[in-house]
Amino acid sequence: MLDYSGRFQQQIIKLWNSMPQQAAIATSLKDVGILAKQYLEKGLLVPDHVFTRVMITELEKMQTQPWLLDGFPRTLGQAEALDTICELDLVISLNIPFESLKDRLSARWIHPASGRVYNMEFNPPQVHGVDDVTGEPLIQREDDKPEAVAARLRKYKDAAKPVMELYKNRGILHSFSGTETNKIWPYVYSLVSSKIPPLQAKEAN
Repeated sequence: MLDYSGRFQQQIIKLWNSMPQQAAIATSLKDVGILAKQYLEKGLLVPDHVFTRVMITELEKMQTQPWLLDGFPRTLGQAEALDTICELDLVISLNIPFESLKDRLSARWIHPASGRVYNMEFNPPQVHGVDDVTGEPLIQREDDKPEAVAARLRKYKDAAKPVMELYKNRGILHSFSGTETNKIWPYVYSLVSSKIPPLQAKEAN
């Protein structure tokens, strides 16, 4: 994942990429909570209109400041809703091989009692399968298992294709391919820097 936090003078809003985060949001929206739960239990993304409503509400509060969205819009409906409140400067698409994404996302394990999250590839526990703090066993959520992750990725690819076409036709889509952050990041940084002033060292601290 690219780390742009603390590097640019903008508010960063992330779409909820994990099921626990989605569940928390869905619970707070009582009118769609039951429907959202049904999707979560199947390892699917929460319905489009839920996150569209949340994101648009947040962005409307930030009309006077620059911002960067991470993971939104993901569908054509979300993109059209975003069009009603703003005009985007640029869109970045990271093209990562399907198997690489599946392996990374399905390497996620958690400690149920505390919510601590581990990734067996880049943030493993000190002892395999055991929480660093309590020594209790880690579990893998149903939605983090390889078959559920693969289903989500296929669904995302189908939903995102018309979004990519929309922004490509507008001339604001920039795509980068690769599997290593340190190789992709310099190009992304250069592009974003051309639109948003990077923070100076003193400002970043």
